[in-house]
Amino acid sequence: MKIKRPLYLERLKRRQNNGMVKVITGLRRSGKSFLLNELFYDWLKKEGTESDHIIKFAFDSAKDLKKIGEDLISLQKEKRKVSPEKFLKFIETKIRDKKKYYLLLDEIQELGNFESVLNGYLRSGNLDIYVTGSNSKFLSKDVLTEFEGRGDEIHVFPLSFSEFMSVHKGDKSEAFDEYMLYGGLPALASMPSDEQKITYLNTQLTQTYLKDIAARHNLVSDSDMADLLDILASGMATLVNPSKLKDTFRSVKKSTLSDITINNYIQHLLEAYMVNIAKRYDVKGKKYINTPYKIYFEDVGLRNARLNFRQYEPSHLMENIIYNELRLRGFNVDVGIVELRTKENSKDVRKMLEIDFVANLGSRRFYIQSSYEIPDREKMIQEERPFLNTKDSFKKILLVNGSIRPRYNENGILVMGVKEFLLDPNSLDF
Repeated sequence: MKIKRPLYLERLKRRQNNGMVKVITGLRRSGKSFLLNELFYDWLKKEGTESDHIIKFAFDSAKDLKKIGEDLISLQKEKRKVSPEKFLKFIETKIRDKKKYYLLLDEIQELGNFESVLNGYLRSGNLDIYVTGSNSKFLSKDVLTEFEGRGDEIHVFPLSFSEFMSVHKGDKSEAFDEYMLYGGLPALASMPSDEQKITYLNTQLTQTYLKDIAARHNLVSDSDMADLLDILASGMATLVNPSKLKDTFRSVKKSTLSDITINNYIQHLLEAYMVNIAKRYDVKGKKYINTPYKIYFEDVGLRNARLNFRQYEPSHLMENIIYNELRLRGFNVDVGIVELRTKENSKDVRKMLEIDFVANLGSRRFYIQSSYEIPDREKMIQEERPFLNTKDSFKKILLVNGSIRPRYNENGILVMGVKEFLLDPNSLDF
C-alpha cells in the first residue's frame, strides 16, 4: 500500500539544493526510507532528473553492498561498519559530469566515518545529499552536529490522522477509534486483523526499539528501560519527574534505581524519538517550570501495546494525538500554567490553572484545551476558566470528541471537534 505523504515531500522539495545535508530523522518504522527512496525519488524523476543522476544506496541492503564488494553477513559477524573507501570509490564511478547529482543514502550510520564522508561531499558543488538513519548513534537528537552545522533536519512522524484517513475504508469516527488504539505506524495500514497489528507493535517494542537503546548505551539489559516505559505509559499526559518515578520504581517494581539513572533513561527514550517531554510554561510570568513535566508518546499504538491494551484512556490518548499533530505542524508545544489569586473564607488563595497546550510558531500563539467529553455547563466552565484568566488576546481553542463544526462561543473561544481539527491543516486559522 502506497501512502502519499505530501507534507514531508513538500518539505524535502523546499530544501532541494540548499547546500546542506538533508537529515531525515524519526522513530524507526515511521516511513523515512519510503519517503526518500520512493516518494522523493519519483518526484525527482517527474521533474526531469535523469535516472543515472539519482544515486540510491542502502547500507543495510545485501544487494547494494555487493556492488561495492561488501557482504552483509560478514559485516554483521565481524561487527564492523561498511568501508568508506569502498563506498567512495563506488560513488566516483557514478559521477561522470558536472550536472547535479542526488545522493539518497539509507541507514547511513552503517557507513564507517559517515560524518567525514558526507562533509567531504558537501564541498562538491554538484551533489545534493539526503540521508536517513534508524538506530543507535543516528537516532540521537544531536545528530545534526555531526555535519558541522550544515545539516538540515526533516523529522518524520508516524502517520497523522489525516494520512491514516487517506487509506482507511471506514468513516472518520471508526477511523479515529482505531487510530487511538493502534496508532499510525505505516505498516499497520495493510494489516487486516487486530491480531496482526498487536503482534507487530509488540515485536517492534521488544525486538527493535528497546534493543536499539540498550545497544547504543551499552546497557547490561533492557529490563529496567522496559519497566520505565511501562510506568511512563501508564502515566501518559500526567505530571512526572525523576524523583517521583524513583518512588514508583521502589513501591511498584521493588527496584532501587536512582533518580539520576531514571533521568538518563528518559533521555535515552527521547533520543530514540519514542517519547517527548512537554515542559510547563507560566503564561503570566513568562517563564518555564522545568519539573514536573508531561510525557507524550510519539505513537499512541506503541504506548497501548506496552500496556497490553489494558489501560485504554480516550481522554489522555486524544490529548497525546493533539500534541503530536501540533508538533507535526511545526509548533513548539508547552503545558500552560495560569496563576489565579482568589479569596476563600476571607483568605487569599493562590491556584494554578492548567492549559493543556501553549503552541508557538514564530509570532503565532494558540492556547488549546483537549476535552474528550463536556457533559454539562460545569465542565465547560472548568475548561474555559484557564483561558479567561490569561488576560491576553491570543486565540483560545477547545477541542472535543465528536463531529463539531468550528464555532465561536459567547466567550470568544473557538470550539471544534478533534477530528475536524486533525483533518483540516488550516483548522487553527478558522
